[in-house]
Amino acid sequence: MRYPPVSVPMVAVAHGSRDPRAAATVTELLAAVRTRLDAPVHASFLDHAAPSPDRVLDGLDADEAVVLPLLLTAAYHSKTDIPGMLRRVRNPRLRLHTTPTLGPHPLLMAALERRLAEAGVQAGDPDTAVVLVSAGSSDPAANATIARLARDWRGRGWYGTAPAYASAASPTPAEAIAALRAAGAPRVAVASYFLAPGYFTDKVRTASLAAGATAVTDPLGAAPEVADLIVHRYGETLAAPLRATAV
Repeated sequence: MRYPPVSVPMVAVAHGSRDPRAAATVTELLAAVRTRLDAPVHASFLDHAAPSPDRVLDGLDADEAVVLPLLLTAAYHSKTDIPGMLRRVRNPRLRLHTTPTLGPHPLLMAALERRLAEAGVQAGDPDTAVVLVSAGSSDPAANATIARLARDWRGRGWYGTAPAYASAASPTPAEAIAALRAAGAPRVAVASYFLAPGYFTDKVRTASLAAGATAVTDPLGAAPEVADLIVHRYGETLAAPLRATAV
């Protein structure tokens, strides 16, 4: 997926983490985006890492920029934190185009199936049930999005599917695995709906294996589908000029 050459820079906004693996994953992912997109691509972080989005935006020599949340669901960070950061931008002439969050999108489900295949789980295996695990949120709409994705994924041919959350909501991964095993699932795999490794991915892997999961995927990371989706969000947002807003 490649869009025509453009000059509008992209500022990708990641959650940020104290775990150095998270920033390394963002770096790897944006390197893949640069091979697909003829535009400047910059990384920024909401917390625990530098630089912040407003710092990056204030340093641009440009009249406009695309702000792209590296977030898998729309919740507090996309609805509150990022708009708050953008209000701190001091450049009065900079027009900002803010994209939707990465998810939900079919490309992310394709990336999840890629990670499952890497873990030895064939997509749609009728003898395998899948637990779709996200971080969890205080925003009920974000949790409902994960539940809907899990429900829709059932049509792929799995024995069954279930949502689970690492925090702030239920069921937990262990509870979802137990329910699927009680329903007769011969095997249960866990699909990690996380962009980068960190505390939650480690917690999910440990708890899931202890609960009897046969496989737990790595986070989505720099999967090619994720890089393609970032380019898609960038292109569709620039193609909708009414989304542009002045700082």
